[in-house]
Amino acid sequence: TIRPVRRSYYDPSSAPGKGVVWEWENDSGTWTPYDMDVGITIQRAYEKQHPWVDLSAIGFCYVIDFATMGQINRQTQRKRRVRRRLDMVYPLVTPALSSAGASGSPPGVGSAKGSRPGLGTLNRSHLQRLAIAQSRVLIASGVPTVPVKNLTGSSPVNPALAGITGILMSAAGLPVCLTRPPKLVLHPPPVSKSEIQSIPGISHSCRKTTKKQAKKGKTPEEVLKKYLQKVRHPPDEDCTICMERLSAPSGYKGPQPAVKPDLVGKLVKCSHVFHLHCLVAMYNNGNKDGSLQCPTCKTIYGVKTGTQPPGKMEYHIIPHALPGHADCKTIRIIYNIPPGVQGPEHPNPGKSFTARGFPRHCYLPDSEKGRKVLKLLLVAWDRRLIFAIGTSSTTGESDTVIWNEIHHKTEFGSNLTGHGYPDINYLDNVLAELAAQGITEESLAQEKD
Repeated sequence: TIRPVRRSYYDPSSAPGKGVVWEWENDSGTWTPYDMDVGITIQRAYEKQHPWVDLSAIGFCYVIDFATMGQINRQTQRKRRVRRRLDMVYPLVTPALSSAGASGSPPGVGSAKGSRPGLGTLNRSHLQRLAIAQSRVLIASGVPTVPVKNLTGSSPVNPALAGITGILMSAAGLPVCLTRPPKLVLHPPPVSKSEIQSIPGISHSCRKTTKKQAKKGKTPEEVLKKYLQKVRHPPDEDCTICMERLSAPSGYKGPQPAVKPDLVGKLVKCSHVFHLHCLVAMYNNGNKDGSLQCPTCKTIYGVKTGTQPPGKMEYHIIPHALPGHADCKTIRIIYNIPPGVQGPEHPNPGKSFTARGFPRHCYLPDSEKGRKVLKLLLVAWDRRLIFAIGTSSTTGESDTVIWNEIHHKTEFGSNLTGHGYPDINYLDNVLAELAAQGITEESLAQEKD
């Protein structure tokens, strides 16, 4: 197989040229660096002292708010923390391992301004950071890896660079042992039809969703009336939607709702206060399904539904155990969504969308808690909350089917990608993610009713 390669140059005034790294906080509480081009875009806006930057121009449906140092998903309104830190400048070292300015160095590397220290001038701390940074860059690029073990843990690196990484770590005084990479096991051993079992307590073994049916009846004002109390004397604070004082008229500048801009209301459960004008506008820009989610604390009013395209969800028990769950069999879920045309509830109505990687196989332990998670996933499927149409965070492709903030385990017999087992916190984490979408044990009773 022949694949094209390319060599990128980053201006010394850019984020990588200055050693600036922008990162976002993932669900496990650790920090993940943005792709180089995304980091450059964020840093450029930061240096120009913009209050925020919209990443939709480069294919991502996120807004970075510098005031709160948060990343906001434009579709789901979910917010994550971001941070800016300084690291070694790019490139990390000169291509030549001898003195600066040696023959064969790129233009500018040997000059007084553009020189980078050779390996001989780096101390132990810098060498350790270099080895770790090299590994992180390769992991982020998706290149196959080999574990390089030392006394404090292990770090995977590119096989072609395992040798140089070993040299760097040895120079830093760290013992090195190159080992074979563990094997990725995405799927279980073959299972015959006679070995597949239905799940006790759950009827059927397949669910289908169809196109969203247009709901008729209540206006946005009538919907919000159920969840609000009018406030005659607004508190001396800002409306967090339009950022204007609650004592002043709404600052919303879009299509004007049929509500006076100076009216103020309080949500009955969480007691957060907003302009009614802003809440109606927010509802009109959403799914318009009769539910409302507080933009401040994410409390859900009514039954939240999503925009998942039509498809099929199958589920059954297979006679194999997951790593970390040797005492039980496995629940296998198979999602299948075909490509199609976006509806009025999607980002680009009338435009076709792709569906990569289907059918997608996911796994749960066939334990009491695993069956509970499955039952709640079935509710999420019926409410069209498991998938959405948007921009893929892994490929950058737009107008494609993506996961919708409810994580699944797609790796059966290993955990090399972070989407497998063992993972002692996974079931609790996914229950919390389902609850954030308004799906709890109470939802099961609602579905029966």
